[in-house]
Amino acid sequence: MSDPSPAAAPAKPVAATGALRDVPFMGVIFVVAEAAKRGFYNGHPDWSNLGQGQPEPGEMPGAPPRIKSVEILPEDHAYGPLEGTAELRQAVADYYNRLFRKGKASQYTAANVAIAQGGRLCLTRAMAALADVTVGYQLPDYTAYEDMFSTHLARLHPHPIRTREEDGFLLTPELFERGIDDVGMSAFVVSNPCNPTGNAIAGEDLASLLQTCRDRDVTMLLDEFYSHFIFQGTSGDPEGGAGKVVAAGDGPVSGAAYIEDVDKDPILIFDGLTKNHRYPGWRIGWVLGPPAMVESLARTASAIDGGPSRIAQRAALEALSLPRADDETGALRVEFAKKRNLMIERLEAMGVRFARRPDSTFYCWGCLDQLPAPLNDAMEFFWRALDRQVMTVPGQFFDVNPGKRRTGRSPYHQWMRFSFGPDMANMIQGLERLEAMVAEAR
Repeated sequence: MSDPSPAAAPAKPVAATGALRDVPFMGVIFVVAEAAKRGFYNGHPDWSNLGQGQPEPGEMPGAPPRIKSVEILPEDHAYGPLEGTAELRQAVADYYNRLFRKGKASQYTAANVAIAQGGRLCLTRAMAALADVTVGYQLPDYTAYEDMFSTHLARLHPHPIRTREEDGFLLTPELFERGIDDVGMSAFVVSNPCNPTGNAIAGEDLASLLQTCRDRDVTMLLDEFYSHFIFQGTSGDPEGGAGKVVAAGDGPVSGAAYIEDVDKDPILIFDGLTKNHRYPGWRIGWVLGPPAMVESLARTASAIDGGPSRIAQRAALEALSLPRADDETGALRVEFAKKRNLMIERLEAMGVRFARRPDSTFYCWGCLDQLPAPLNDAMEFFWRALDRQVMTVPGQFFDVNPGKRRTGRSPYHQWMRFSFGPDMANMIQGLERLEAMVAEAR
């Protein structure tokens, strides 16, 4: 769902009719729909979208100018390959080899890459391609996984591995191996860096997870859409002063650096231009993995989407070119580290606490339990902030629960995802309004 324009009618709840099932809005989509009823549209100057799942898409200090045009060739008017054009697939392979595979014998080629019209579509293809298996996932995690799983419950058997607050909501190698032993997982889906917690599994821990996948024949689906939003100078630990102030990280984090054989390791990596290059409206995503797996995912496109736009793929070639690609991702780490530091300072001053401060993404996963009632409940906080034209995302949306088979109150009912995706001025406007709201409630 795209954000409505100023001329669009406010979103209204529509009950399913006839043979259609009721499909609820999830996460940010729900937030935007509720805000639209109150007059919000994307770019509205009086609204602060601290719930948004996209980075600011405009001009940014240190970043190259935004791409504003693309030359369309005659062949771009025709249908393209389901797996994407050979030219863009090779460009993505080269991009990963340059960043993560230097000096390694095993190198990605176009055969290891498939393109799709956005990240969700990449993951949707993957869910359609999975066999009748038990699929693990961490909690909390990306809201869209829920309906992706729910669509295939007759075939897939999703099993949650709940990360713990006392561990900073980190997925540890030990927790992952225990999940394999307990339920016999054949596949695992995880966002890394994690939406919503802002945690990044990196270094030895990431290498260990992938080694376990090789040893235990577990297919890992690594959702790496925030791979370049990496900060340094933090342990994430909220105790003392550790983790309060960070700087831009040296570079991205990806499982691609720890794969031994790109043609055999059971690792699928998902990413795109949406977050890391700040072109969400282009809807360009990709998956990398062994050619046989990638081809299976591409085949599902014949029934799901018919393949990606050739025009968007043509534009993507420029976005991945040098030095543009590195200048863009380097600049975003610098600017987003500044916004991250300011948001944490202001939220903690309000009384929002963190199990672990974020070292990646553009999200703060904060607990409201120390705020005055009723603001210590995430849904109440959400509604009252919405009245002040500030959007946030309640934590219960990240309690991925396919088919709603688990009942009872979500353990994340006092947690909230705050986004520092907006530009600095808009983010500060939203924080000031939240500060006033909390001060009035004390």
